[in-house]
Amino acid sequence: MSRICVYLGSRTGESPAFRHAAHDLGHTLAARGHTLVYGGARVGLMGELANAALEAGGEVIGVMPDQLVEREQAHFGLTELIRVPNMHERKATMADNADGFIALPGGIGTFEELFEIWTWGYLGLHDKPLGLLNVEGFYAPLLTFLTSTVQHGFMSQATRNMLLDAETSGALLDALTAAR
Repeated sequence: MSRICVYLGSRTGESPAFRHAAHDLGHTLAARGHTLVYGGARVGLMGELANAALEAGGEVIGVMPDQLVEREQAHFGLTELIRVPNMHERKATMADNADGFIALPGGIGTFEELFEIWTWGYLGLHDKPLGLLNVEGFYAPLLTFLTSTVQHGFMSQATRNMLLDAETSGALLDALTAAR
């Protein structure tokens, strides 16, 4: 895997651990020679991640719709900032430019991107690994819910197993690489 798409918040969240995790992931991606693909913002966890990858000498590709360039405060110091006409093109462009996917803590946009890319994998539209960086148990309630979804017969265990999770950047990248 050479390019990793990361979905995460444009806010920093309440816990300093979220910023630390974004910073650590950025450094780890660069140190392992991966290119970061993300939403292109310079604020929140998104900015923290991109800046850390750049500081560590990594390549960073941001993808942002024209209408959000000002609203989300686009990061103009990236290796490449791809401007697209809308959110649909943003998600498709990010997916096309990625060999794997990671979700850090975030809000509704992060969840939407995560579930869409997981669904695309389930439908056979890609065979790229995806995982959650479960910082301070942020995703623990979701993981419990997903187990319940399998138990109630609405999802197969194989589909559930497509979504990997780990508590550290290194462990998650190792799991994604092994799943490839």
